[in-house]
Amino acid sequence: MHNIQRGALLSFVLLVSGACSVRVTPAGVPTQPDSAMIRRHVEFLSSDNLEGRGTGSPGNDSAAAYIAKRFRELQLSQQYPGFLQKFEARAAQDAHLRRTAPRATQNVVGLLPGRDPVLRNEYIVIGAHYDHLGRSSASALDPAAKDAIRNGADDNASGTAAVLELARLLASHPLKRSIIFVAFSGEELGLLGSQWFVDHPPVPLDRIVSMLNFDMVGRLRNDRLFVYGTGTASELQALVDSANSIPGSQPFRIAGGGDGFGSSDHSSFYGKNIPVLHFFTDLHDDYHRASDDPDKVSAEGAARVVRLALDLTRGIGDRPSRLTFVRAAAPRQVAGTRQGSDTYLGSIPDMAAGDIPGLRLTGIRPGSPADSGGLKSGDVIVEFAGKAVKDLFSYSDALYAQKPGDVVKIAVLRDGKRVELSVTLGKRGG
Repeated sequence: MHNIQRGALLSFVLLVSGACSVRVTPAGVPTQPDSAMIRRHVEFLSSDNLEGRGTGSPGNDSAAAYIAKRFRELQLSQQYPGFLQKFEARAAQDAHLRRTAPRATQNVVGLLPGRDPVLRNEYIVIGAHYDHLGRSSASALDPAAKDAIRNGADDNASGTAAVLELARLLASHPLKRSIIFVAFSGEELGLLGSQWFVDHPPVPLDRIVSMLNFDMVGRLRNDRLFVYGTGTASELQALVDSANSIPGSQPFRIAGGGDGFGSSDHSSFYGKNIPVLHFFTDLHDDYHRASDDPDKVSAEGAARVVRLALDLTRGIGDRPSRLTFVRAAAPRQVAGTRQGSDTYLGSIPDMAAGDIPGLRLTGIRPGSPADSGGLKSGDVIVEFAGKAVKDLFSYSDALYAQKPGDVVKIAVLRDGKRVELSVTLGKRGG
């Protein structure tokens, strides 16, 4: 660690440990998530004026300034000037496109000191990435749209809005432990902002007790919410179940579980032995397309996710002991993730499907490999290239382990019967 980093770290720790006063909640301060405020955040961040918030772009910088202003209004503490943790993003995608200049960008970081004189020296990180694709078609799923603005209202203005709303609520009601709120840049280029954060942490990593990540929480349907990472600490599943059973609140139909690896920013923290949770309301047909606009985001649904996360954060932040970390072996890296495989099938997942195992399809694109291979709307994929498919993520892992041109066996349930098909995968945009 460089001397400058040591000095910044010392200043940050002293700032927290020396915060002797506890904020008093003024009368009339709201304690429930405000869907109207969430919508305003989403509409600003995903407006055409920001041109899709591509990492290193003026729109990305404007989004960072907006988030920093919100942190300043909440009187969060700042270790970095203007709340900005600046870094240079160097992406494999850029190298492939022969772009040699790094992208100057920044994470936005704010600190809420805890109220317990001892536990305030431990931290919960609450984060979301605020970057998106901008006008680039490199990772887009609608390459024919070329340089159209891809606003990323759900991915991930919705997650950023959730973090801002959690910061607003928690700033008036500090927990025993401290909270670091982070808006990450460079996620779409390969988790670059979160990796920079854990490699240059403002506090010792062993003092971070958990990380909560919000990536695409704006399309809640049928009360179905994915919460991944409940297996990363022994206590997390019970804490999630408790937060999901608050009297007077409609419970979610929660799926997920599993370890803390994945194609979003929580994975950077789990790789550093930190318990994580990833909140996600599922993929949809506007993902990484120019059609991911704010009018399609359910601010009310996002507010419900914030309500659950608020209770869960309190459970973690006020408990006497730390979470018990559970380690899992790192998964085999496959060619492609959510960040941009070009392997193409042409199926459309049913986001309103129930709890049946597998991936139900709500449509098949005409002329696609799925269409040519005999897949039909209503099919439930249960096995792909010899791998069991239990949900969207296991399906994505199986698909992106393949290459365009590969011939794969796909098993589906059709009218209650198992049907096996042979499909030649295509290339996206090809």
